[in-house]
Amino acid sequence: MFEIAAIIINYNSNVLTRECIISILEKTDPSLNLQIIVVDNCSEEEDYFSLKQFCDTHPYENLKLVRNKINTGFGAGNMAGYHYANAKYVAFVNNDTLFLNDCLSILKAAIEKDDNISIVGGQSFKENTKKMVAFDHFTSITRELLGRDFLEKINSKKYPKRKSEYVNPLKVNYVQGSFMFIRSKDFNDVGGFDTNIFLYYEETDLSMRLQKNGKSSYLIPDAKYIHYHGASTPKSILIKAELKISLLYVIRKHSGYFGHKVVLMFLILKYFFSSIFKPKNWPLFILLLTGAPLSKSLKTKQKLVKS
Repeated sequence: MFEIAAIIINYNSNVLTRECIISILEKTDPSLNLQIIVVDNCSEEEDYFSLKQFCDTHPYENLKLVRNKINTGFGAGNMAGYHYANAKYVAFVNNDTLFLNDCLSILKAAIEKDDNISIVGGQSFKENTKKMVAFDHFTSITRELLGRDFLEKINSKKYPKRKSEYVNPLKVNYVQGSFMFIRSKDFNDVGGFDTNIFLYYEETDLSMRLQKNGKSSYLIPDAKYIHYHGASTPKSILIKAELKISLLYVIRKHSGYFGHKVVLMFLILKYFFSSIFKPKNWPLFILLLTGAPLSKSLKTKQKLVKS
């Protein structure tokens, strides 16, 4: 058994994936028993074969590439990689990240201090070294209607300020999905990622389920990495629509029927008025009028490939 399995998803961005792998191997203590699993989420053939050549010729013997015949999204893609993991801890690493130090060793040491800590994450930075928000508060009726700043003002202990700078480990609702380090046992206990979700809010849902099991999440500022935010998923109206679909699904799952209807009505009104001044938002308004169901997700529009 390995100490840590690092799982990386590639989707038409093999250059980023290769750079991510190189940074992990360069920064990680070589004595750490590590396996790296790369899941190609049905990229175009040219991108996939470029990545395959890199993995096939790389000297690191514990590097494995697997290919999905359909783009299954973030959660299901990681679950496909997790099938090959054999480790005490798992690190889910976005391919648009670069380690700045030995993140895996730092996070491993932090999580081992307390059995109740289930997920830890490091401090992310932009390419220009500017600090990024590395954690967030759970989605809820209050957060969606009144905003994150309101939560931080009424209960700063439960909702620490996201934009502040921290030196010591900090208990948070959840760390960003760009880089999460978790105990395999805890991940197994809650059934892993909810594969109904194609993109976004997977880490929120996972952390909420773990919290119900008495498990907590921590930001570990000493672990530092660069995140090319959005580099692997370019923004478009379809991606914005996916964000709303996932949000409403998670709200319905954790806040119930009433919470879902309140947030849905709020978003319908918000995007009705927004669309008047920004016509490009009309598709979002129409989507919300239908309830933004999972049946409208990009997940239902994926096609199988033969190779």
